[in-house]
Amino acid sequence: MLRLLRELAARGWAVTVTAPGPGGVLEAARAAGHGAEPLDLGGLEPGGGGPAVRAWPRARALAREADVVLLNGTVCGRALPALRGLPARRVLSVHDVVERVPRMWRGADVVLAASGAVAHSLAPLSAHVVHAPVDPDPPEADPPWDRAAATGPVVGFVGRVEPRKAPLDLVRAAPDVRRGAPGARIVVVGDDPYAADPAYAERVEREARAAGVERHGWVENAPGLMRHLDVLVLPSRQEPFGTVLAEAMAVGTPVVATRVGGLAEVVDDGVTGRLVEPGDPAALGAAILDVLARRDEMGAAARERARRFHTRLYADRFEALVGEGATAAARDAGGAR
Repeated sequence: MLRLLRELAARGWAVTVTAPGPGGVLEAARAAGHGAEPLDLGGLEPGGGGPAVRAWPRARALAREADVVLLNGTVCGRALPALRGLPARRVLSVHDVVERVPRMWRGADVVLAASGAVAHSLAPLSAHVVHAPVDPDPPEADPPWDRAAATGPVVGFVGRVEPRKAPLDLVRAAPDVRRGAPGARIVVVGDDPYAADPAYAERVEREARAAGVERHGWVENAPGLMRHLDVLVLPSRQEPFGTVLAEAMAVGTPVVATRVGGLAEVVDDGVTGRLVEPGDPAALGAAILDVLARRDEMGAAARERARRFHTRLYADRFEALVGEGATAAARDAGGAR
């Protein structure tokens, strides 16, 4: 969202951002001069939407002067009833494969989906597949491992350490990778920021140590880190899009991922990386070795194919889908809000 809003601000949009509470999104928005006070829309637990109803008056007040209201994520969709009758275009952006489509989501004028898999789960809503924006030239990031000690290729997982992302499959593939690529370095970078499954995180730590796989904590500038990997691995069991794959490809790092959710929409199997079935460390290891053997060829193809995800093109799609109402307002007021 911040990538999109930075691009829109550069195009003359007046941007205001609110979020459920203190955190990276709101802090970044405030640093850019776009921040508003927090707006609590509740949590993900059963019955967690209660605060959203209490927040409706403030949500309506924030949206009253807007030409477009972007509700970024399913929780933000709880604010849709508060926006009825306002002139603003209501845009709901969904990043998850959902099991149920709430009736209130029909109040959106435009629904954006992070992948075809997400759009399919949103039926009967008509959703536009826009994928997710990535920057082609992210800031440099120092890797958390000692680069001077590297003797071979670096193969890594970057992301949340949770069962859905399945980093343990990479840990278990490590012996096969090292046999085929002596000196290969296997790294798992990230943590469980929501403390959703501490037992799984501890298991990853334990098995990684036993397998000689390096464990590193969260890195703020993950896109910049991708330059230091020879292969980025995402062995997820379920994934709506896989932004980390597009981020790696954008800097010329080929990828290995599983054939689930929207990942096959990002990875061109055999061209920009490899796709394997989930839950198969042996197949994962073989795919990593295949990509390492063709690293330069696949890396160049990955960089080229990632152009379709660049933030500038994403913003073009967003502006086109928002519709004539917002662009007319922009012409009349000297910029869209």
